Amino acid sequence: MATLSPALKQATPVVVDHALGSWIYGTDGKEYLDFTTGIGVTSTGHCHPKVVAAAREQAGKIIHAQYTTVMHPPLLQLTEKLGEVLPEGLDSVFYANSGSESVEAAVRLARMATERPNIVVFQGGFHGRTVAAASLTTAGTKFSAGFSPLMSGVHMSPFPYAYRYGWDEDYAVEFALKELDFLLKTRTAPNDTAAFLIEPALGDGGYIPTPPAFMEGLRERADRYGIKLIFDEVQAGVGRTGKFWGHQHSTATPDILITAKGIASGFPISAMAASTETMSKAWPGSQGGTYGGNAVSAAAGVATLGVVEEEGLVENSRIRGEELQAGVKDIQKRFKQIGDVRGWGLMLGIEFTAEDGSADATTAAAVQQATTEEGLLTLTCGPQGNVVRLIPALVVTPEEITMGLQRFEAAVAAVTGAVPAQAESR
Repeated sequence: MATLSPALKQATPVVVDHALGSWIYGTDGKEYLDFTTGIGVTSTGHCHPKVVAAAREQAGKIIHAQYTTVMHPPLLQLTEKLGEVLPEGLDSVFYANSGSESVEAAVRLARMATERPNIVVFQGGFHGRTVAAASLTTAGTKFSAGFSPLMSGVHMSPFPYAYRYGWDEDYAVEFALKELDFLLKTRTAPNDTAAFLIEPALGDGGYIPTPPAFMEGLRERADRYGIKLIFDEVQAGVGRTGKFWGHQHSTATPDILITAKGIASGFPISAMAASTETMSKAWPGSQGGTYGGNAVSAAAGVATLGVVEEEGLVENSRIRGEELQAGVKDIQKRFKQIGDVRGWGLMLGIEFTAEDGSADATTAAAVQQATTEEGLLTLTCGPQGNVVRLIPALVVTPEEITMGLQRFEAAVAAVTGAVPAQAESR
């Protein structure tokens, strides 16, 4: 009898019977408000009728049409829809199955386009678990330990994590940019550096928005030295931060953009976009894959982008995100264990710290488990495991935000022994 790998650890004990919108219904007969959304994947909520209909219809036509053998309409339609929202100049798209694959494709492209070997990443970044992607990931040793040697040519520079350093954001940005300049003088010369790779908001690294001034500083240095700037929008993209792309909180634009997760509401597909000029520098045969750009996933992607536009979900993310953040900051006033609350849109991180300012992973883990008991699904993240992240669907309602806040506060109160400000009403 086969079982799942023991290395797979479940964040909750929930077994799903069915799900709809912001709700998961367990085989235990309980209903759960889902503030995990498959780690930011089910952007239009669970089983949005238009996404379901598009996938169902496409599955009845053709499921797998290998896109370097024969082309299919959903992929052409998805490319057209993406073209409407991609940054200006990024007019060429490559499709794969996962964020990791598109990250590796972006690094490969940057190296081929610049004829340079090195990649600069930033502390706390998460870019995937495959060998090259894990080599680029600095959000925790668990992602890259135990299977060395890793890919060479990767250099890490500090991220402006103001709360961790105990500084204000401006000083943290100034420090991080100076350290990057020092790295370019001491470890990887500009003419050896192919790309800067960064998330516009750190995901597994702690749900930390990348300060706009830092992204703009990267853009200036990339232009100065002919380095490609890659934005990993796998988690921050498609409306998650209250902008369609996370980098749009700044004036910086990428040379290469990576997207996945929320682009198809749960169907596996990812994309890497660049200018035609840059993409044409990829060597023949360097892009491809058996399942990349799957027809059913592409159809779901077309439907997802349609729903995001028609239902105003980027704006809903912004407004509901402001409500969520304001509510958690209000809760923070009553619980000294909450050290920091940050985020953009519906991508919120809540950092738990001990009285001496050190990371309090024990409380964060207990709160995450307690939220499940309260009927709210959450996750933890951060290199030290002391951040609880809230990731509602972009379709979340004001009532669901209020309910989520009440359940979250009840969980914190249960763990800390305090009394929540108000009882939940539904």
